[in-house]
Amino acid sequence: SVVKVPYYGYDLPRLSWVQHYRTLQRITHYASRITYYALRITHHARRMTHDARRITPHAPRVYLGLGTNLGDRWTNLLRAIEGLRAFVAVDAVSPVYETEPWGYANQPPFLNAVVTGLTALSPHDLLSALKQLERDVGRRPTFRYGPRVIDLDILFYGTLCLDDPDLTIPHPRLHERAFVLVPLAHIAPDLLHPILGTSMRALLGNVDTSTVRLLGEVRE
Repeated sequence: SVVKVPYYGYDLPRLSWVQHYRTLQRITHYASRITYYALRITHHARRMTHDARRITPHAPRVYLGLGTNLGDRWTNLLRAIEGLRAFVAVDAVSPVYETEPWGYANQPPFLNAVVTGLTALSPHDLLSALKQLERDVGRRPTFRYGPRVIDLDILFYGTLCLDDPDLTIPHPRLHERAFVLVPLAHIAPDLLHPILGTSMRALLGNVDTSTVRLLGEVRE
């Protein structure tokens, strides 16, 4: 049998109470998901506004390294850069380079980039924000130097030199890594390492860059 819908004139099949119940369950599920994502968007928007207001011209400049070799690597980078804008006033993004794995060879090649900008966060708060963003983009625990959806590292935090159990600034191995120095030297060739006293351009001249291949610019 059919039931006439008076306002629209469609003939629809009459549903049993079980079908009505399941339909209501689906509607409730999708409504809850929509509400969840709406709340997340609102939360991130408020956080971005709050953090942006706190950033002043005297805030420290940070340089952050990005790497990814799992899933849609370009999308991973774009999502990470978009997420960084919630707590870093990003004003420069390097080109993207494809690089061979470092530390563990039996895994896919990486895409790497470096971004810079001002932040109002302290070093440890910045580290916490980066770890949360990694989880948001999809990173899951793995072994040291293993494959990952996204990797976000603090390379420099102004001229700060810090050696804590959970955080070392500048990054202790950046001067050895072509996949960091190539994009870093692109956006800040004259930046001086606060411990080594050497520019990024000069450090780049000391490493083998043969495994680093330019792919293109980030287009958000």
